[in-house]
Amino acid sequence: MSDPAQTYPGERLGLPKTGAGSVGRIGRRIAALAIDYAAASIIAGAFLGFQQFAFPKEAGITQFAPMIVFAVLQILFIPTIGGSPGHRIVGLRLVMVNGAWVGLWRPIVRTLLLVFVIPAVIFDADQRGLHDKAVGTVLIRA
Repeated sequence: MSDPAQTYPGERLGLPKTGAGSVGRIGRRIAALAIDYAAASIIAGAFLGFQQFAFPKEAGITQFAPMIVFAVLQILFIPTIGGSPGHRIVGLRLVMVNGAWVGLWRPIVRTLLLVFVIPAVIFDADQRGLHDKAVGTVLIRA
């Protein structure tokens, strides 16, 4: 349920309404996701033999290559640069709600949930998806 006293996303978390440090809005999130998935598809095609528009008789593991590369990009870059390449390009940063470092296990759990899609499209009044709530993170504007 939404807190009636809350007037903007992130207020309960002590985040500003707009500007740096405010909750990253849906447009930037979708742009970051598109950038990350496009990069993952290009990398999968270049190094893992994935062909976006080909329909081989036996696709095998290559049909999952972009999603695997996407997950690896998330897991590697979130703890090292504070977000995926797509996040950083569109001006977002993933942080812990309490301000601590995200660590190593949180990006893994968050990414596994993100790959299942449903946790990412169900979000609260602070615009935090279930994948972020599960690990205690929030995506903010850098």
